[in-house]
This record gives sequence, C-alpha cells and structure tokens, in this order.
Amino acid sequence: MNLRKIQFFLLLLRGKSYLAIKIRRKLILIKKIVPYLSKYLIYAILCPLAIVGEVLLEIRIPFLMAKIVDKGIPSKDIAYVLQTGVLMVVMALISLLFGALGSKLGATASMGLGSELRKALFNKVQDFSFSNIDKFSTASLITRLTTDVNNTQNAFMMIIRVLVRAPVMLVSATIMAYTINKNLVKVFLFAIPVLAIAFVAIAGLAYPRFSKLLKKYDALNSSVQENLIAIRVVKAFVRSKYEKLKFKAANDELMNASIKAEKIVIFNMPFMQITIYSCIVAILWFGGNMIIAGDMLTGELISFISYVSHILVSLMMISMVLITVILSRASVNRIIEVLEEESDISDAQGRGETIVKNGSIDFEDVSFRYNSKAETNILENINLHINSGQTIGIIGGTGSSKTSLVQLIPRLYDATQGKVLVGGVDVRDYKLNALRESVAMVLQKNILFSGTIKENLLWGNENATDEQIVAACKAAQAHDFIMSFPNGYETELGQGGVNVSGGQKQRLCIARALLKNPKILILDDSTSAVDTATDSKIREELRKYSSEITTIIIAQRISSVCDADEIIVLDDGKVNAIGTHDELLQNNQIYKEVYYSQQEGVSA
Repeated sequence: MNLRKIQFFLLLLRGKSYLAIKIRRKLILIKKIVPYLSKYLIYAILCPLAIVGEVLLEIRIPFLMAKIVDKGIPSKDIAYVLQTGVLMVVMALISLLFGALGSKLGATASMGLGSELRKALFNKVQDFSFSNIDKFSTASLITRLTTDVNNTQNAFMMIIRVLVRAPVMLVSATIMAYTINKNLVKVFLFAIPVLAIAFVAIAGLAYPRFSKLLKKYDALNSSVQENLIAIRVVKAFVRSKYEKLKFKAANDELMNASIKAEKIVIFNMPFMQITIYSCIVAILWFGGNMIIAGDMLTGELISFISYVSHILVSLMMISMVLITVILSRASVNRIIEVLEEESDISDAQGRGETIVKNGSIDFEDVSFRYNSKAETNILENINLHINSGQTIGIIGGTGSSKTSLVQLIPRLYDATQGKVLVGGVDVRDYKLNALRESVAMVLQKNILFSGTIKENLLWGNENATDEQIVAACKAAQAHDFIMSFPNGYETELGQGGVNVSGGQKQRLCIARALLKNPKILILDDSTSAVDTATDSKIREELRKYSSEITTIIIAQRISSVCDADEIIVLDDGKVNAIGTHDELLQNNQIYKEVYYSQQEGVSA
C-alpha cells in the first residue's frame, strides 16, 4: 500500500514537472516575441482595457432586463420601464463604442507585430550566408515570412481581444448569476471540467498535425517557385504535364494534411454546443420548478439563462482561442528558429579591417566542403598566389569546383581548412561589407531586377554619373544595344530581365560590376552567351578599363582565357597546373585535350 502511494506521488510530481516545463517553454516563446511589439505596446495595452469596458457595460444589460420583467411590467410602471429601457440602450451603445475601439486598437497592435516580425525576418535573411539559406530552403523561408507571420499576428489579435473578453465575461457573468440564484449556479459548474478535458485532448492531438501541415506548405511553395523560375525550360521541354502532376501531388498532400489537422479541431465546436445546450435545458427544468414553487421570478430566470449563455459561450471562446494559440505555436517556433539562427559567416571579432589595400589574393593550404558532415572535400590543398592587377584564367571540367574556389574570396562561404587572403589580410579579419565592396562577381546565371536599365546599373554604384555608366557599358559592349532601344538607358526591364537576351543580360551585369570599381573582378563563365568576337572585345576593353583590377575569368572556352597572365587548371577540386597559355599547351595534358577538342569543333 505504501509503495502504491509512493508511486502515485512520483507520478503526480512527474506530471507537475512536465506541466511546468510546458508552461516555461510557452513563456520563453512569449518573451522572445514581445520585443517586436514595442512600437505598438500602447495599442496592445489599451485594447484589453477597451474590451473590459465593453464587457462590464454589456454584463449589466440582462440584469436591467430582469428588473423590467419582474418590477416594471407587473406594477405597470411605464416610467420605470422607459427609464430602465433607455439606460439599457445607452449602455449598449457605449459598450458598442468600446468594442469598436478595442477592435481597432487590437488590429493596429497585431498588424504592427506582423509587420515588425516580417521586417526582422527579412533583415535576418539578408545577413545569412548561402549555407544558412540552404539549411532552411528558400521556399521554407517564404512560408515563414508569410503564412507563419500571418498565423502569429492572428493568434495575437485573438489573445488581446477574445482571450481578454472571454475571462472577464466569464467571471462577471458568474458573479451576476450567483447574485440571482446561488443554488442554480451549481447546475452549470459541471460543464467546466468537461470542457477543460475536451480542450486538452483536442489540442494535444492537433498540435503535431498542424506542425506537419506547415511543412507541406513549404513543399508546395517549393514546387510553385521552382516551376515559375524555370517556366521557359518547362515549356521548351514540353514538361507541363509532368509539372502539373508534381504540383497535384504536393497539393493533395497539403489537402490531406489539412483534413487530418482540421478533423480533430472540428470536434471542439459540436462538443461545446452540446454541453451548452444541455446546461440550458437543465437550468430551464430546475428554474421552471423554482418559479412554480415561488422560489424564483420569471425575470430572474430569463437573466440567469442570459448570464449562463455568456458563461458557456465564454468557455467555448476560451477553448477555441487557446487551440488557435497552441496551433500558432508551431508558426512562432518556426519564426524564432530563423531569428535565432546565427550566420556562420559574420564580421571579424573586434574592430576588423575596413580597407582592402589591393587586389592580391592568396590561398594557403585551403580545403573546402559545403557540408561539415560530408566525408570528402570538394577543394583540396589549394595553394595560389595572385598579384594585384593580374588577369587570371581558370579552366576545368564540369564539377572541378571552379565556382566554389572563387566564392571563398568574398566569403560567400568560409574555407573548411587553411586561409584565404586578400590584400595580404585573412578574409575573416575584414568587415564583411568592406571585403565585399572590393569584390565584384558576374555569374553565369545573371540576375537583373524590375526597373530601368539605368536603375539596374546603379546597383554597382548608386552615385555613378551618366558618363561613368556609359563608359562601363562601352567596356562591356553593352552601350550599342542599349541605345538601339527607343528609351535607351531608361528602358524598363521585366522581372529577371526577361525582355533582353542572355548575352545582353551578361553584358549588363559586367557593366554593373565595373561601376562598382572593385579591387577584384570575378567573371564566372559570364561571357558564355556572347559570340567569340564580342567576348574578345570585352576582354580587350577590360584590360584598358583599369590596370589595377585583379581579374579572374572562369571559362569553358580557352579563347576566353588564352591571353591571361596565368591560367589555373583545376581537376577534381585540385590545382592540376598553373602557367601561361603557351606553357600549358606544351606541358599539360588536360589543357591540351581541351584546346584541341575546341579547335576541332571550330574547324568542323
């Protein structure tokens, strides 16, 4: 017997401990969200006060109605009926005004919270490294910025309005009902534990299902985003049918997850209604008998039922709001995950270097892998020295990690081992902005933004003069085709630059990079869409543009790098050879094979 008591006591302690942990976790979440409400705190405070005013006025109306029924009508006191009726109308109107004010204040506070969360999330993502973005995925970040923030702001709206109104109404109505008939109050008290048990059971089953539902939103967003970005490829390869089937599968999974989540929650409302109606029927039965026995007046029963309805509806509202809040916890957790994610690339501790002296580059025993858990490096023991102002070509087969190598220079990723130095300083010792301001990259997949050609070019240098813009565009062989448009530099570009060709897009991006006036210019296969004659002109103009810029040209065509000061041959993430075009043509097998295969292609 004693053993059973001890076991029961331990179970009780464990249950209390588990409950305490859950409460503590919820409080921590609230604490993390509150700072984003600071600008709108006054609205969040005034809203509940307005709601309390609304309830306190509303709660008096059934009491006044009972007075009319039990006192004014039996005594045929018209003046009393009119006086009390007018008071009821005035109280109802003032209560309505308080309610409208509370709604406006609550909407301002919740929308403000949503706005601040979106802003904080977006700013955080801007500081993420590529690996941080890869961790969450672009589609998931979009869902968190939209769906999860909406869920959170809606839950907050319900907390400061409904979750304030319902308890105040519950307590006030219970007090009023108790003053009318304390014996009849016992009839509906049984509903409270029944509703509480139902709420805990429903919320416990629904939370994990709603967490899975949000992940299905991520998957659907990913499918849509991928399709829209690659819509031209989809149409070119006649893959619309496949894409429709893929979207249908993701959409069906989302629908099934929604049904599984909602079919638990939908039991809440019917159960609440059954409980409420059962209580009202029981009160009518016992109250009717009290009236017959002369222990209660008709007006008292009417007002008592009104208060009981308020009480039970308040309980139902509390349960619905708490379920919504608990389910929104999944969204809050996902938001906090992003806000608390530390970028794995950040400014140097302490002061940090703010000036890049020159464009010299050194790789000292550098190895790199994208995922720290990967078994092998994609770059292995790289040792390079590039003088400031040199033009360096990089040649290598697909998958030889050419792009990965140059991404280490502006710290888009950090080396797993070894050091990368720019201007004689470890890149990790620079302020990120200072380092990246000194490096310009032009990628094979070029990105242009909605706006005019000039607005896109000014991304390189927002203070550039018209003369500087024209000079950069002439060097990039872009000026002539820009002037062929009716509006010239004021020509509007569609999203992603859809109304210019691939080659034109590459040349605009080269001009944009030149306007940055960088110490280091990286061209990552950025002339692949232009003809060889234009490619040659671009390289010639780049040499004239600034002799102080260190230029790194990644290319598949040897003609793009043949006049570089040095050419690096990469093979399977390792430096296979370094030399001039003539030296490599004599001494390096890989370079010779690539060169002669391309020459044969030209001859053919």
